[in-house]
Amino acid sequence: MDNRERLERVLRSSRGRANNPGPDEIRALIRKTDSVAVVGMSRDPMKPARRIPSYLAAMGAHIIPVNPLAGRMLGKPARKSLEDVHEKVDMVIIFRPSDQVAQFVRAAAARPEHPIIWLPEGVRDDEAAAEARAAGVTVVQDLCIYRVHRAMGGTLRKAPRTR
Repeated sequence: MDNRERLERVLRSSRGRANNPGPDEIRALIRKTDSVAVVGMSRDPMKPARRIPSYLAAMGAHIIPVNPLAGRMLGKPARKSLEDVHEKVDMVIIFRPSDQVAQFVRAAAARPEHPIIWLPEGVRDDEAAAEARAAGVTVVQDLCIYRVHRAMGGTLRKAPRTR
């Protein structure tokens, strides 16, 4: 099975697949991602909300932790809210329960750079996602970025990071 087939299989596993981007767009989105704000990043290294950002950092992504209860994570200061992230971000991953994500989806969609909004496996809010999409923002719901990344062969971008 090649990487495209693996990626298609992962995408089919998502309950949100009808409105999520297809394999070619997902691949392009992942490859253009450099800076990732992680809302709800966990202080607990055993939780997916910590393991997945750690994995993405190891693959070269610039991770910006967003957690009002944390001091530093992955050697970086945690921001209290998405509004406290002043640098440009390519993607916002929201590790919050489905019934809490709407406010974070709206905050991410309101950012001037219109980052990709990614809701992990098991997390979705169709109404908030539809609003963001109507504003021209790409939203991925109910899909594990780690599984997508691994299905792509572990390639975050075309060239190594230079910073």
